[in-house]
Amino acid sequence: METTNKLKDINEVLEFLYQEYPNCFKAKDGIKPLKVGIFKDIAERIEGNETVSKTQVRQALRKYTSNWRYLESVTQNEFRIDLDGNQAEKIEQEHIEHAKQALEESRAKRKAAKPMNKGKRPPRREGGRDGAPRDANRGADTKSYKKRPFDKNKPHDKHAKVNTKPVEEAPVKRSGKVEPLPASEVKVNAKVKVKLGQALVNATIREVKNDEVFVELVTGMQVKTKADSLYFI
Repeated sequence: METTNKLKDINEVLEFLYQEYPNCFKAKDGIKPLKVGIFKDIAERIEGNETVSKTQVRQALRKYTSNWRYLESVTQNEFRIDLDGNQAEKIEQEHIEHAKQALEESRAKRKAAKPMNKGKRPPRREGGRDGAPRDANRGADTKSYKKRPFDKNKPHDKHAKVNTKPVEEAPVKRSGKVEPLPASEVKVNAKVKVKLGQALVNATIREVKNDEVFVELVTGMQVKTKADSLYFI
């Protein structure tokens, strides 16, 4: 039976890119912004490669370019690089501003996720408020709780009137209405938002082929999508 070494995990695909193009892709240190359209360059070089597919490469690039280390590199470098590590085009100011915004949003989410109380719990008291043993505080000076006698003429607690009306969830507040881009506005060089997973990313339409639209994200990455995934900015 013939076996295959097809990569299945996106992290494995990233490792493939690190090994195949070490002058371009870095795991941590030395990350630099990628050339616009670098996916096409990779697709040409892996043509016929049975280990990794173009779809996997596209997904790996999306993960790589959304990492905070990569976004920081966009704000700290002047030029992009190609697969061999050579200098490519200059980074546009729009891409820098997008990277800064994405970093701020990422840091805000991380900060909100941290627990509010970071301090240690105060040591448990060994005695009562006056320092005396807890048993010493129990006595005549402390009013003991007496259980209310059961009265069969009165309704049981479980029959007491309770509010059975379901609690209505507060409506989610939205910053603004996102409207789909009509077919008449799907034009080359139009500024749009493209839906990638659950996120909307700013992009520019670069090519339109029948029902397929090729857009350039503000990160510099080019992706293929459908017209119904485009929205007004």
